[in-house]
Amino acid sequence: MADTTPPVDEEDLVAVASERETLEGFLEYHRRVLGGKLRGLSEEDARRRLVPSLTTLLGLVSHAAAVERNWFQHYLDGKPREEITGNARGDAPSWDTGGGRTIAGVIAEFGSACAASRQIAARFTLDQTVPHDQLGRVSLRWIYVHIIREHARHLGHADILREQIDGATGD
Repeated sequence: MADTTPPVDEEDLVAVASERETLEGFLEYHRRVLGGKLRGLSEEDARRRLVPSLTTLLGLVSHAAAVERNWFQHYLDGKPREEITGNARGDAPSWDTGGGRTIAGVIAEFGSACAASRQIAARFTLDQTVPHDQLGRVSLRWIYVHIIREHARHLGHADILREQIDGATGD
């Protein structure tokens, strides 16, 4: 017999979930949508500067990968930045789209950074804290909320850029 259960909206799934499942559900949604903003674009369009800053869609996703590495690999896992592949600061160079970088490469880089983040976070409880050079200590909960905020902000930027490029809106 075929399953006739209507599909459940992602937000419905986390509406009754535990705190951790809710945080991870929203984070995964943001990760999926941000990576998807590059799909269907030409290499040229992904690099188009449509605002006075250096912000491009390719740069947004590249920056998001660096932010993931910074918070999960460096801070949460305690790995020195020099031992992390790719930018692990989320600073100005993380927006760079030069050096032969492609859409497929940046999407793969972001996917790899997110996969590493998931693996590292799985070893921690929400209340566990790690040292932070400016904030003292931060918990996994705080990191999740911070990354959700960071990705959501950049998704807003990406939505506007994508709409300017080809009129695409939504997830």
